[in-house]
Amino acid sequence: MLITTPVGSRQAVTAARWPVPEERRTVTVLFADIVGSTGLVERLDPEDVRALQQAYFGTVAAVLRRWHGVVEKYVGDAVMALFGAHGSDGFDAYRGVRAGLEIQAALDRRLPAGTRLRVRVGVATGEVLVDLAGTHDGGHGAASGAVITTAARLQEYAPPGGVVVCAATRRAVADLVEQRPLAAMTVAGKAQPLDVWRVTGVARHRPARHHGPLVGRRRELATAREEIVRAVRERRPRWISLVGPAGSGRSRTLHELVRAVSTVDGTPVRWCVAHCPPFPDGELAPLAEMVRAVAGVRDTHPPETVRRRLATTLDGLLPPARRGAAAHALAEFLAAPRDAGAAARGAEVWREVLLGLAAAQPVAVAVDDLDRAAPALNRFLHRLFAAASERGLPLAVVATHGPGWADLLPGAAGRRRRVPLPALGTVDTGRLLRHLLDRAGRPTAPAAALLPLVGGSPAAAAAYAATPDADGEPGGVPEPVRRLVDARLDRLDGERRAVLMAAAARGAAVPAATVDRMLGWPAGRAEPALRALVDAGLLRRTGTGGYAVAEPAVARVAARRLPRAVRAEFTRRLGEAGTVVAIRPAGTVADGVAARAAAGRAGCPAGAGRRSGGGARPAPVPAATGRTPGGPAAGAHAAVNSPVAVAAGRAGAAAGRPVGVPGGAPAGRAAAAARTGGNWAGRPARGRLGLFPGLVDPLPGGPATGSVGQARPVGGRPPAVGPPRPPHGARARLDAAPAPARPRRAVGGGAAAA
Repeated sequence: MLITTPVGSRQAVTAARWPVPEERRTVTVLFADIVGSTGLVERLDPEDVRALQQAYFGTVAAVLRRWHGVVEKYVGDAVMALFGAHGSDGFDAYRGVRAGLEIQAALDRRLPAGTRLRVRVGVATGEVLVDLAGTHDGGHGAASGAVITTAARLQEYAPPGGVVVCAATRRAVADLVEQRPLAAMTVAGKAQPLDVWRVTGVARHRPARHHGPLVGRRRELATAREEIVRAVRERRPRWISLVGPAGSGRSRTLHELVRAVSTVDGTPVRWCVAHCPPFPDGELAPLAEMVRAVAGVRDTHPPETVRRRLATTLDGLLPPARRGAAAHALAEFLAAPRDAGAAARGAEVWREVLLGLAAAQPVAVAVDDLDRAAPALNRFLHRLFAAASERGLPLAVVATHGPGWADLLPGAAGRRRRVPLPALGTVDTGRLLRHLLDRAGRPTAPAAALLPLVGGSPAAAAAYAATPDADGEPGGVPEPVRRLVDARLDRLDGERRAVLMAAAARGAAVPAATVDRMLGWPAGRAEPALRALVDAGLLRRTGTGGYAVAEPAVARVAARRLPRAVRAEFTRRLGEAGTVVAIRPAGTVADGVAARAAAGRAGCPAGAGRRSGGGARPAPVPAATGRTPGGPAAGAHAAVNSPVAVAAGRAGAAAGRPVGVPGGAPAGRAAAAARTGGNWAGRPARGRLGLFPGLVDPLPGGPATGSVGQARPVGGRPPAVGPPRPPHGARARLDAAPAPARPRRAVGGGAAAA
């Protein structure tokens, strides 16, 4: 049975926040349920049952909030939560899995004395249609898709006290948690059994293994090396920041820097490196990992071994009278990094240890992904830098982080250097792709076709090289790349994201006026958002004065997020304005090679890809009164569950065609759809009236008027029901419009220009 969450009414959505109220998103769904709740309730007094329920639901809700999950609904004793439904940080699956593990541990601590509950947790990742306005706790947020059913079935399959995940979730949390495979699970309605893994705990950081030569970072590496050499020779600490977006190769550059600066003028350099995982256990947990690495301590070592090795590390760095207390403080820190008191005492001792090391030999303290760390770790580095400056020690601090993270370092004028890591050039990207393809055992001929899709990102190059058939992925984008792009898109506010999605759906260069028409905005409103997106590197200006999405992967993911109903509305609005355009469908790519080449040449693909199963559909909205232009009487649903109609007279057979456009569906089929309340094939319609309820007020922030759930005008016009029709006088323009050229298949894995 497909599990969906219907929406009975919708809150008014302001235009400034949600210009596009629904999106297709990849989310992680968590299902948690009590084992044997019926028998437990039968044995307890009703008052005890109430106390137990309050403790259970309160504990689970608190854990989900801590991990930024949204409680979508309660079903008896089961809890369903969504991660990434409203905003993605690229670690939605990891947060869902961590929440499942913490639920198991928290229930043992917080339940009434003498009560023990066993809970099963299932976590699945996949595509759903999300009502953005409804994504709040208990909001029943219109999340629809097969992944919800999968998460529920995984929960039923999980052992008591266990957390099980699907294959997509497993890939997303690889190297972050410990997992072991279980027997494949058979689900009714699915042709193939599902692979299932049980999560047993959080994985300790393992240094990444980097293979092959470093490509395209020689200048940046030389700059960072020069700064460290100056710090050693001048005995004045220096702060070096390797700055680049996620996937730009920051960690790899730091790895090569450690190898490149092993000595300065014949003197060995002592490197102390910490890596910040997403959501570390404790504010100073990365510092504890640095202590373990320097002292040679492992988690499996008994306490006596830990204290002995710590004492050996402190020998010669601290006075003999302080070594015992210092080793004890560090041992407590390693045993309980979440304990604020133990962490503070351990950090104070470790600062003195690092200063003692720098007094004996040059020291480089490096922190990878510092923008993930808590402020306490940043303060530790600042104090270390200030103390080393006062003592005139040869110490360098190296940090990697994103360009949007500002690290204010007082008193370091002239001794701080930001080393940007821009996108790789075409030549370097080609070299990297050929190397990665060869290492993966694949032919290197597709490297030319992959160049525009990679966009100069080393992480994207690795993902495409490891994905033999990227067109088989949703939107034609590999999972690691999609997660990075999702996080970038969700850092935008609702208005800029809607503008970017509209530009991506248009496909080619789009003028600002066209974006205004697509979103139903007054003239000139989209221009500031377009300029801001250019400054952010997501759009680029074209020679004709229009705008195009700068990166093909961003274009594909952004266009993929638009539901079919929104695409149909874009087509209708542009048709009424007399604009001859084609809104690209998000259906199956007929020719993956040709689509990839067309994306590379235009620089802005349509985001076409495989449509997820599961019958995701928005819930019906109460019908408006009266008749609407171009559709049947009010109360009939819009037949928009078939793929989006395209203007200009020619579209793929799989895409469907609107009435009134050459090659479109006959009028008799439209009449039949109007009589049956569905589409011409007799399938139930899945449309929603009032696609843009927040666009009634032309001013930003103006809420839509009228009762909640009532169909409202769309962009100043009544909502269209049925296939879009061109206005009077526009048919001649559509008939006269030339058909868009079809992409040609290229030879050798490439593709010709479309």
